[in-house]
Amino acid sequence: MTITEEIQKLKKEKNAIILAHYYQRPEVQEVADYIGDSYYLSKIAKESDKDTIVFCGVKFMAESAKILSPNKKVLLPALDAGCPMADMATAEKVLEYKEKYPKAAVVCYINSSAEVKAVSDVCCTSSNALKIINSLENDQIIFLPDKNLASYIQEKVPNKEIILWPGFCITHKRIREDEVLQAKEAIEGLVVLAHPECEKEIRDLADFVGSTSEIIDFATASDKRNFLIATEEGVLHELKKRNPDKKFFTPRGGLMCINMKKTSLNDVRDALLYDKNIIELDEELRVKAHSCLMKMHSI
Repeated sequence: MTITEEIQKLKKEKNAIILAHYYQRPEVQEVADYIGDSYYLSKIAKESDKDTIVFCGVKFMAESAKILSPNKKVLLPALDAGCPMADMATAEKVLEYKEKYPKAAVVCYINSSAEVKAVSDVCCTSSNALKIINSLENDQIIFLPDKNLASYIQEKVPNKEIILWPGFCITHKRIREDEVLQAKEAIEGLVVLAHPECEKEIRDLADFVGSTSEIIDFATASDKRNFLIATEEGVLHELKKRNPDKKFFTPRGGLMCINMKKTSLNDVRDALLYDKNIIELDEELRVKAHSCLMKMHSI
């Protein structure tokens, strides 16, 4: 029996669902029941009737699934898969900002810890951030932890003041302006697709800015043939599957998030076999964070 067959067998025995982010390794994406970005996967986890959720991603994703589904068993195959950007925000610091800006609403990117969600007003993802912020009556918004997504939103909603948090994605920050310019010069008809977590100078060079799923959809719908993908390289797996006749290029020859690549098929198998790396949350904390996430889903 192959490891893939073993995973499928265990999944049925444990009444489990396997979720994988687009940034995961190709072989992990292939064994997943659902592949997507943070918002899509959080919605699937919430609506699933399975007893066990195996979340192939990073810690904040598995935490979000547990927040929304307290009666389900949530497993994180690679327990040390964290998110440096999420770690750049703490609940204590959020409370300091709230005291400094008492009229501001606190919007936390889904890339944040359960503790931060518990002291925030509403959560968002890169695909729905603009809609969430436009729905709020507040003129001031504390947005955390990603300053780049926040500045991108500020460009779209000049009528509101977005208070930036000094956090960023270490993977997207590695993309350099000169690399994008060189690629545009070297490849005829190149279309640049960038994630809003990129620095402003990269976003300004892009033909389209969007979440991972929006980037995939844009490239798939486009009649162009050459694309520079300014986000984590894991997204190339789905892009190539959907668009075998198109060419996809990446800055620096590929951008890899070390944490997103920590999950292996062995980890997925072991998580199912041994109920390994169960995500547990304090109930009082979970309830507070639940309000933040549910507000996002209701909007």
